[in-house]
Parts: sequence; C-alpha cells; structure tokens
Amino acid sequence: MNIKRHGAALGLAAASALLLSACGSDNNAPAQSGSGAASGVNVDCGGKKQLTGEGSSAQTNAIQEFVAAYAAKCQGFDVAYNPTGSGNGIKQFTSKQVDFGGTDSPLKDDEVAKAAERCQSNPAWHLPLVFGPVAVAYNLPGVDGLVLNPETTAKIFNGQVKKWNDPAIKALNGSANLPDKDIVVFFRSDESGTTDNFQKYLQASAKSAWTQGGGKQFKGGVGEGKAKSQGVSDGVKATEGAITYVESSFAKSAKLGVAKIDSGAGPVELTDATAGKAIASAKIKGQGNDMVIDLDALYASKEAGAYPLVLVTYELVCSKGYDADTTKAVKAFLGTAAGPGQDNLTKVGYVPLPKEFRTKLQDAVKAIA
Repeated sequence: MNIKRHGAALGLAAASALLLSACGSDNNAPAQSGSGAASGVNVDCGGKKQLTGEGSSAQTNAIQEFVAAYAAKCQGFDVAYNPTGSGNGIKQFTSKQVDFGGTDSPLKDDEVAKAAERCQSNPAWHLPLVFGPVAVAYNLPGVDGLVLNPETTAKIFNGQVKKWNDPAIKALNGSANLPDKDIVVFFRSDESGTTDNFQKYLQASAKSAWTQGGGKQFKGGVGEGKAKSQGVSDGVKATEGAITYVESSFAKSAKLGVAKIDSGAGPVELTDATAGKAIASAKIKGQGNDMVIDLDALYASKEAGAYPLVLVTYELVCSKGYDADTTKAVKAFLGTAAGPGQDNLTKVGYVPLPKEFRTKLQDAVKAIA
C-alpha cells in the first residue's frame, strides 16, 4: 500500500516536530492532561508520555492526523511512528521494540504465535483504523465516466482486452465514443501492498478472468512497470490511452479519469460515501475484538452503491500484556484515532470510518486490559 506516500515520511524525530505544531494549533485547543474533553469523545489521558509505533508507510499521513488529534486531546503526550513498511512493523512489534505495529496484511500463523508471546501469552488484535480507496485511473481524452466491471478490468490487466473500443468495454459504456486505440497498462514495478490488494480484488471478483494469482509483485504479464504510486500516476498522465491502479489521492492530484465500477448492481463512482458504504458492510472474520476484515467478501460484494476496491491498514496491539502506563496511553491514543482522528482523513486521501464501524473499534480499544 502506498496511500499518498509522497506527502510525508514520518520518522521518530519528525513525529515530535509534528506534535509541537499540533499542540500549537489555534483551531484545536488541547485539553488538560487527564480530561480528554475536546471533540466529544471521552478519552482517559495518562500513562506513558511517548508511545512508539512502526510499520506500514501507507498509513503515514493518517497517523499524522491521529497524532495531531491525540496531542489536542492529551496535552504533553505524543507518539513517534516510523514508517518502515509492514514487515518491519510486525517484526518490531513482536520483538517488543515498539508499542504497536502498522501492517496492511494480517499476521500469518507463525507471526500470531510470536505476537502472543510478546503480549505475555495474550492474543494480539488487529484494529483496522485506516482505509484508502484504490482508483482504476486512466487517460482517455473525450471519455468521461468510463465504466468497467471486474471481469473486463481483469482482462485489461492481463492483456486479453487490448483496445479501448473492445466489445467488452463498449457493452459497459453505451454510446460513449471509445477510440480504436491501444490500451497501455502501467503497473507497480516495486513490491507493493497496492498491487497485492488489487490482485486480491481481481481474484475475488473476477475469478474466471484473473488466473495469474496474487502477491506484491504484479502478475498480469503486460504493460510497463513504474516505481511507487507517483511513478504509475505520472506514466498514465503522460500517455494517452493508459490505465493503472493507484491510490485515489494520486489519481486526483494528477487529474486522471477514474473508472466507475459495476459489480453487478450498476456503476458506482469512487467517493467517500461509496467507499464508506463498502466499509460499513465489511465482514469481520477475526474473533471477538480481533477485527480482521474478510477481504474476499468485501472485494466480491455486489452491494448497490458500494465501491469495494479499498485497502485496509491495521494497528497491531496487545489485548493484554502491556504495563499499566502503556495500556493507558495506548487506549487513549487509539481511542482518539478511532474518534476525532478520523475527521480530517479525507484531505490526505483516506476514507473516514462510518459511525457504526468507529463504534466497533472504540469498543475494541476499551476492551484492551
């Protein structure tokens, strides 16, 4: 995953600088330590003065928003987050080097055991605090509101559909003036959680058309690879007839066309509301407060008005096993992140969590002991 990665990279030192600016905000006057009274969410501030986290860079800008909200809630408390990637986040969390980890994929079986050991024989929980929509972005002058379905999307990205006026695309777009022009596919050349999730989406929603498999390396076998989200969005912007998969913030900043997705109940435009509807109906396959999302069900959903192609990033936390000071601070920070921390995520390329989903997360945070 690489949601608006060009915006910032928040290391341990940068986090402290962020907090200084957040605490000085005239628009978000901090509450006194211990009260957490601002913004309508009951946060019990206290405990460890500085938490540490590491992991997914996809959520960097969201973490910045969470930290700023936490600074406004709990004066004098801060968080240092190092965006070194999901793998490192898991390793640092399980080895007890940080208080929480960030990852765009749930723990594997062997990692579950290591996490439980780190949490003093208690399970670790996945808390899905960050969602970002992925756009199927294109550059086709004169064609607005392009509609694609999962099967046609899969066939474009594995080379079965090669022309913009292919009958499969024409059937979805009525009287649109589709040119007799080659489709130029751009894909991520680096290992990418965005690629992983996009291919999971194709596997779940277009099983008969996408047989190439999944993973963080693109398996489609066609197109031109570019590094990072900025690379693929720049490639499409510079190439008429091009298409890619990329986080929505990059598509918007490059002013690319964004395809509507028809999963079987009509075309759905990518908006906060349509992505939020998909999140609100997402099924949780984890047990109890371990909120692992069933991505197969989410990606294969045919719910009307829901845009299913979204990425999820989890915070890994101990359900029990922290010392008392860390427990209190973790609950205060994550409670803020699941509350007012969500309010400004749209401006940095993420989807604020729907109210019902926030409530589930806040209940899970409260259950940390």
